[in-house]
Amino acid sequence: MKKALLCALISLPLLGGCIVSVNDGEADAHWASSDWQKQQRQNRDYIAHLDLGNSAMVVKETLGTPDFSESFAHQGEEYQVLFYATQSVKSDGKIGKNECTPLVFKTGRLISVGDSAYQALVGKL
Repeated sequence: MKKALLCALISLPLLGGCIVSVNDGEADAHWASSDWQKQQRQNRDYIAHLDLGNSAMVVKETLGTPDFSESFAHQGEEYQVLFYATQSVKSDGKIGKNECTPLVFKTGRLISVGDSAYQALVGKL
């Protein structure tokens, strides 16, 4: 009995890393929240400094995979629209296009930024 108790007491400090804390998810939501907010802030900052004419490839290399994308051809021109999350209101794990900033590329080069530019382009189709 004394050996078992002695083993338990000696082992106790070694088992400290094995403790699992369970909570209501509040802390996890806070950290997740700050992650998505930071990412969207970085997206906004990068997009605000984009120059027309930048290539889609460079933008994707910097911002990563877009949250949404569309590609189409109109009057012999190729268009690609990349949507990056920039304005989510809450961290619900779902991103809608209305929470993104569209970047419109024509033949691989940035021609416009923002929803009004995207809507004007879509209205022409």
